[in-house]
Amino acid sequence: MRLAIPVVAFLLIVPLAACNKPQDANAEDHAMHTEESPAGDDATPAAAADSTLPASGDEAKARLASSPRHGEWAMVGTGAGDSTRVWVVYPERSDKAPVVVVIHEIFGLSPWIRSVADQLAAEGFIAIAPDLLTKYNIPGSPLEPDADSARAAIAELTPAETNRQLDAVAKWGMALPAALPTYGVVGFCWGGSASFNHATHAPDLGAAVVYYGTSPRSEALANVRAPVLGLYGGNDARVNATIPAADSTMRALGKSYRPEIFEGAGHGFLRQQAGANGANMAATRAAWPATVNFLRDNLK
Repeated sequence: MRLAIPVVAFLLIVPLAACNKPQDANAEDHAMHTEESPAGDDATPAAAADSTLPASGDEAKARLASSPRHGEWAMVGTGAGDSTRVWVVYPERSDKAPVVVVIHEIFGLSPWIRSVADQLAAEGFIAIAPDLLTKYNIPGSPLEPDADSARAAIAELTPAETNRQLDAVAKWGMALPAALPTYGVVGFCWGGSASFNHATHAPDLGAAVVYYGTSPRSEALANVRAPVLGLYGGNDARVNATIPAADSTMRALGKSYRPEIFEGAGHGFLRQQAGANGANMAATRAAWPATVNFLRDNLK
């Protein structure tokens, strides 16, 4: 089933700010997270939009509205009588493409996450952004999910339920006529934690990219088969405190985990590109090409 959403509706979307929680966080932990300003007192004036980078939060609506790529809504059966809404964007290429599943933040499938999917399609991937909160009927969905409602619902979402949806979406994506039978995941904040967690679950995963998400417990890392790229802001102590244990455990297990910490950048730097006195933009300019190259290298 496909949902017809007029392109002009994008003009009504309001971007939400970044946030993160580990996959096994409880409801009380989630309740502590609130929206952040896209650019705080340490923001620098935004530079002219660079079409080789994802849009920042305040550029997402315009970037989506002007995209030359084909994006559409679809519903994917995820078992147990359930289904998940997805936003899928196709690259402009004549051959088959690998699939990348884009995992949203704690605020749900926002316009910014869909604009990231669009940018991945510009790089040659079939990008699929699932609404992992579909069954909760978040007010404003699919175009503008309410932040508070999404945050409350995501506190009820278990890692097992998240992985069940991601498994089904990946399988659906790889069965598309234009797709290769290989997929990766990239997630942001809460979705970054979900991306790393999915790597501990999915034996057929080709690559996982973690943007400022917490690491799984060390005992779960023995199950990781896919290479993992972690991208973190230097000013993100809570998240970064989980890196050393993951790094040492993955090394001891002979598994591929490459953490990169961008000094001076804050949590959510890819969305808040004008923040941290230029450090967020510097991190964005380094992290995004690393993401694209990592996915290309591992999703043959």
